Amino acid sequence: MQRPFSSEQEHLRQVTRRLFLRQSMYGVGALALGNLLGGCARPAKEPFDLANPMALKMPHFLPRAKSVIYLHMAGAPSQLELFDYKPDLAKLDGQDCPQSLLEGKKFAFIRGVPKMLGPQAEFRQHGQSGAWVSNYLPHFQKVVDEVAFIKTVTTDQFNHAPAQLLVHTGSPRLGRPSIGSWATYGLGSVNENLPGFVVLTSGGKNPDAGKSVWGSGFLPSVYQGVQCRSEGDPVLFINNPEGMGTELRRASIDAINEVNRLGHAEHGDPETLSRISQYEMAYRMQINAPEVMNINNEPAYIHQMYGTEPGKTSFANNVLLARRLVEKGVRFVQLYDWGWDSHGTDESLAIDIGLKRKCEQVDQSMTALLLDLKQRGLFEETLVVWGGEFGRTPMQENRDGSKMAFKGRDHHVECFTIWMAGGGIRGGVTHGETDEIGYATVSGKVTPHDVQATILNQLGFDHEKLIYQFQGRPFRLTDVSGEVISSVVS
Repeated sequence: MQRPFSSEQEHLRQVTRRLFLRQSMYGVGALALGNLLGGCARPAKEPFDLANPMALKMPHFLPRAKSVIYLHMAGAPSQLELFDYKPDLAKLDGQDCPQSLLEGKKFAFIRGVPKMLGPQAEFRQHGQSGAWVSNYLPHFQKVVDEVAFIKTVTTDQFNHAPAQLLVHTGSPRLGRPSIGSWATYGLGSVNENLPGFVVLTSGGKNPDAGKSVWGSGFLPSVYQGVQCRSEGDPVLFINNPEGMGTELRRASIDAINEVNRLGHAEHGDPETLSRISQYEMAYRMQINAPEVMNINNEPAYIHQMYGTEPGKTSFANNVLLARRLVEKGVRFVQLYDWGWDSHGTDESLAIDIGLKRKCEQVDQSMTALLLDLKQRGLFEETLVVWGGEFGRTPMQENRDGSKMAFKGRDHHVECFTIWMAGGGIRGGVTHGETDEIGYATVSGKVTPHDVQATILNQLGFDHEKLIYQFQGRPFRLTDVSGEVISSVVS
């Protein structure tokens, strides 16, 4: 006759049974799903080290780029005033927009029948490649042979926030990791004393999508972008408060991390280890970040080259900081410059006034970045990307069906221009072609997922294999689409 279980034995028996049933359910489900998926790609090993999440990791193949500097012009610059020359559009200036361009289309603000709006800038061909660039970017005209223009990027989002999210996270909805987070998740960081992913902003405001465009989404939070500043302390609260020395700060962090380790031992939450890693990184940054972020150390000719003004918040200062950061091993540097929404609602947003001023603020420094990377031997290993979240219409904006006081263009999803340089990108080439008025793509249509796949490719990743298991399925930056734009890859 079997002896009755003690209360403790019964508890263990119940726990064991529950665990067995639960684990068996997951295991059988995983086996079934594996059979259904067949040969779907999946990583051989999870590239996430709980003890050291920023440790160096191997990419899928030999990378062309070690780091990325992404220059995002928040608000969407007009391709028709910068890179996509359309002389036929000038002939239509002031005429009523054909109904064929309006029927069945959605616009953010255009109402009624708008007037066509010819290019407001003067265009010429430059370099051996003969690339068309307007007089809004006189410095950039000198480096067109280093650049690959992608003139046929399309999107299905005509509002700023979801369009920015799509460009940087692969989804127009909140909750997905940004491309910088994916890069550091896949590769780790070269410099353990600095973040692998740094964000710099200028223009007075954050992008419309907020900090979500550099968030880590469902990836461990250690991979989210760290926002730094070019004015004052490089990171808020990086200095110890009065009365707290370095030794006391070290002791306090040790005590906090010990509590976190005990918490992880009890609950097993991997985010707790991410928190430990972040505390350690914050401590090391207190010593290293102020020196790296201090552009005063640069010689006078570099400041003249970039047009920088130390002590101020500016796009130029941020571009120089980006160069310093990748030089020190930072994996991904994201710059956001706000103020490119050229609706024509006032002078600052006029296509012939405000846009030209914004170009004057970025032209010299973004050109200097390419030249400086070349003279330092960093160009071939640093991928530079420039662009917005969508394009601008070839017709004049007319809110409420009335003529605007200033010249402006509405949001446009059918085509816009992004350029890339360095990091194994072919210089002096143009991908894709738009129609005679810059309204639609004629050949070479690409999506934000294609751009993302190309960036990951240069970092050594097959975008279909850089995945993270979340909510029962594998996720990737490019969702379920995306192809490398092979014409711009050397």
